[in-house]
Amino acid sequence: MTNNKAVLSWLEEMKALTTPDNVVWIDGTQEQIDKLRAEAVAEGELFKLNQEKLPGCYLHRTAENDVARVEDRTFICTTKKEDAGPTNNWEAPDVMYAKLRKLFDGCMKGRTMYVIPYMMGSYGSPFSKIGIELTDSRYVVLNMLIMTRVGTKVLEELGDSDDFVKCLHAKKDIDAENRYICHFPEDNTIWTINSGYGGNVLLGKKCFALRIASHMGHKEGWMAEHMLILGLENPEGEVKYIAAAFPSACGKTNLAMLIPPEMLKGYKVWTVGDDIAWLRIGKDGRLWAVNPEAGFFGVAPGTSTKTNPNALKTTMKDTIFTNVLLNTADNTVWWEGLDGEPPKEGIDWKGNPWTPESGVKGAHPNSRFTAPAKQCPCISSEFEAPEGVPISAIVFGGRRAKTAPLVYEAFDWQHGVFVGATMASETTAAAAGAVGVVRRDPMAMIPFCGYNMADYFAHWLEMGKKIPNPPKIFHVNWFRLDENGKFMWPGFGDNLRVLNWILDRCEGKADAKETAIGYLPEAKDINIEGLDISAETLEKLLSVDKSVWKEEVEGQKEFFAKFGDRLPKEIKDEIEKLSARLA
Repeated sequence: MTNNKAVLSWLEEMKALTTPDNVVWIDGTQEQIDKLRAEAVAEGELFKLNQEKLPGCYLHRTAENDVARVEDRTFICTTKKEDAGPTNNWEAPDVMYAKLRKLFDGCMKGRTMYVIPYMMGSYGSPFSKIGIELTDSRYVVLNMLIMTRVGTKVLEELGDSDDFVKCLHAKKDIDAENRYICHFPEDNTIWTINSGYGGNVLLGKKCFALRIASHMGHKEGWMAEHMLILGLENPEGEVKYIAAAFPSACGKTNLAMLIPPEMLKGYKVWTVGDDIAWLRIGKDGRLWAVNPEAGFFGVAPGTSTKTNPNALKTTMKDTIFTNVLLNTADNTVWWEGLDGEPPKEGIDWKGNPWTPESGVKGAHPNSRFTAPAKQCPCISSEFEAPEGVPISAIVFGGRRAKTAPLVYEAFDWQHGVFVGATMASETTAAAAGAVGVVRRDPMAMIPFCGYNMADYFAHWLEMGKKIPNPPKIFHVNWFRLDENGKFMWPGFGDNLRVLNWILDRCEGKADAKETAIGYLPEAKDINIEGLDISAETLEKLLSVDKSVWKEEVEGQKEFFAKFGDRLPKEIKDEIEKLSARLA
């Protein structure tokens, strides 16, 4: 499929290491996809679902010890330990390569190696980057065909260049003790072994699009961020774009596919991306963003017509479901939180017979759907735009019961970077361990930053100096609780009311009051028409409790201490300024 010397020489080296029986190049044609699906079904790797109700849809089950990303087995391998930083697991490249070579040695004997040339970003875009993943998993191939742009055309764009990310994956024995997800940013290389779960093995996703790409962006002067991108169209037909970062379980996908409430007629939300944004400075001096992915790898449980009807509609064809319940009555799928009554019986994510009385979950809490983005009913017309979309506002968010108000605006870019760097969420009952523990997750990038996070903050600060017309930066918190532990804000579609104030601020159409933490809206400027919220509740949602914030500052200082002298002076200055304002 290619005469590219760099590709062929690397491929020969990897074949010699892993010794597969066959090598198959993935060309991206429908004919080849159909053949791979049929083979996967014949070997029990995939289960074909009801093709009348779910055309082109399949079910896959992973091993019980392999159901999520494993952060303790994920490494950033740089020559100097300090370049990986205190928030990453580090190993020296030569040590890790030696360890991995032993594991990869002959691991594809009796198996087929698939060669997947893939592109992150749309064809012909200056943003786009190319990777080649070698894998012994058809499941990986079929997911990558949904999540990225794959095939002959990618190799044509690569030409004879050696600028591609080298990705090697082998299922081996799915042995949790010898599972490794390793990134070598200095070599543009990713090696992962002993996992078959998407987040660890679809190497275009978090591994390339965030960990390796954040390192590339730092070097090349752009940004790879764990952000959704949405377009908000007002009743006059004008569309403005927002990029937003939230830690997990804070409603990122729901916001990306938001459906405006009945009261706000004429507004529309367009999804550009639900998970990852690559941002560059455009010719016009604004920050422009693309979504490098071609699909959605979404969490199934909790997805319903109430929470995210657009995501649900997206999964109705050509989708791979992983670790959900098989409804045996009609050969469809089900998960906890889906509409209607649970099926009377089925086969759970472990492959065991299941009924609602079984006392176990039918779908794994981290079960997934892999669906083509172009099927989303609210996909933006700019989804494939080579230059991306211009960003008016960057929004950070967290899950805080008492600390953060519903929304506030940073004073300027530097303060906005500080707001992103101090992002945090409190643990919920869904997470293992104690409830209400504050987890710091700057820019929602703790698990995904491919280099020292102190340098990452410095890169954000540096970018701010280079953007002639930077977007404004905001923080939101949909999760404020009242004294009875109940959410004070309705969330979901009504979050549009907050986005409207954000965009009005960007265009100088709304007022704000200055507080110790940033600019807050006047209560009258948040439209609550048709909401069952009193003026008093709204005032509370927009209040800043200085005693709570003084505690918050101590937590921030404790977190930043781990970066030592590498922490940019500007971040230290912002902490001092915040302390002074609170005093």
